[in-house]
Amino acid sequence: MEIKEIMNNVADFFNNHIAPLHKITSVEVNENEGWRVIAEVIEEKEYMKKYAKDEMLGTYEVLLNNDKEVTSFSRKDIRYRSAIGQEM
Repeated sequence: MEIKEIMNNVADFFNNHIAPLHKITSVEVNENEGWRVIAEVIEEKEYMKKYAKDEMLGTYEVLLNNDKEVTSFSRKDIRYRSAIGQEM
């Protein structure tokens, strides 16, 4: 259940510090460096609703150490939710 714990830690981090997590699309482990997670967040939801625009979806890379703590994150892409995503 290690992956579930990683996913919960990332969701908690985003819900508390960035924006509510939309979904996690990738979880990878590197024994020497920790974990790499790709997560998606709906950006500026209220603004987009107000102007009847498609929601924007931000794709983030999140790194966790071997103790499963978030050590860094960065937004790698932003696109309309209806657009087809590209590999990072």
